[in-house]
Amino acid sequence: MKKVAVIMAGGGGTRFWPISRMSCPKQLVSLTSDEPMINETIKHYDKLISTKDTYIVTNREQAQLMGTLLPSDFDRSHILVEPVGKNTAPCVLYAAARLHKEYGDCLMAVLAADHHISDVNEYQRVLSMAFDAAENSDNIVTIGLWPTYPATGYGYIRIGEQVGSNKELFQLERFIEKPNKLRAQEYVNSRKYLWNSGMFIWRTSVILKAFQQYLPDMYKAFMNIEGELATEDEQAKINEIYPQLESISVDYGIMEKASNLYVIPAEFGWNDIGSWSALAEVFPHTEEDNVIRAPHVGIDTKNCIVFSKSGKRIITTVGVSDLVIVDTDDTIMVIKKDQDQDVKKLVEELRRQGRTDLL
Repeated sequence: MKKVAVIMAGGGGTRFWPISRMSCPKQLVSLTSDEPMINETIKHYDKLISTKDTYIVTNREQAQLMGTLLPSDFDRSHILVEPVGKNTAPCVLYAAARLHKEYGDCLMAVLAADHHISDVNEYQRVLSMAFDAAENSDNIVTIGLWPTYPATGYGYIRIGEQVGSNKELFQLERFIEKPNKLRAQEYVNSRKYLWNSGMFIWRTSVILKAFQQYLPDMYKAFMNIEGELATEDEQAKINEIYPQLESISVDYGIMEKASNLYVIPAEFGWNDIGSWSALAEVFPHTEEDNVIRAPHVGIDTKNCIVFSKSGKRIITTVGVSDLVIVDTDDTIMVIKKDQDQDVKKLVEELRRQGRTDLL
């Protein structure tokens, strides 16, 4: 059965301001290598799914730049443009309906555009297993990640019973919202809970049936324009129906209601790069526990992240610790590492002050 990847790439990436901007968000920036993160994502699975069988769902603001950054063998007609953000359920349904129109029933992997994976071989092995499970059943398959610490910023998955003789495939018992620290520690200790990676694998017929059952109005809207999908009239019809669609995540709209769910527990060096501190986990540290990704001269500098977009200026530090320092052409940001989630607040303050030129 044909395998297709769908990458969701419409986010603004405000947690990585000032490197990430609305016109050039995290997934289009080179953070963990010399490649934009979205191109890294494509390379992660290139032994299973070809670049020409990759689709990307994004917004109007990012589509043009994305088209210039993607690999040369990526089919630009596979960039699906949402006229307005409506969370992930419409995004997933749009892609599933388009693929089903073009290929009939096929295997569809829904992936994020901006996750880092260190063990690509293991990732591909797990993804291949997920494809097999989805192809040979009417189940939705997700990949759960063994938690390495009691994270409060991720949703969790409760593992159910083993499926048949496959010791790596389990029933998915339930999804759980982001817990507090105490509950997260209980989950880690129990070895019965996984981080929700947000990676889903299914046949298009299976997910379309789920939308028909759980989000019937949204399903009907797309079926009404099925004839125009994969034609020159597609974008006009998408622009017409999107504003009326419910804004809801695929997790709330489908996953938390469905019962035909499998999960594969996995470990392949996954990092969602959700903050500057998380980015530091990808790179080697100096003896002083610094992560330096910029021209830098430091004295008595400890446990800092120093990052430059252009590398034009030398960043110098003396007697500082536990800081994130980020240099761009128009901005320098200095923030405590343990407050790096507050970058969003900084972005909101800039917006309040009318400094949209920096956003």
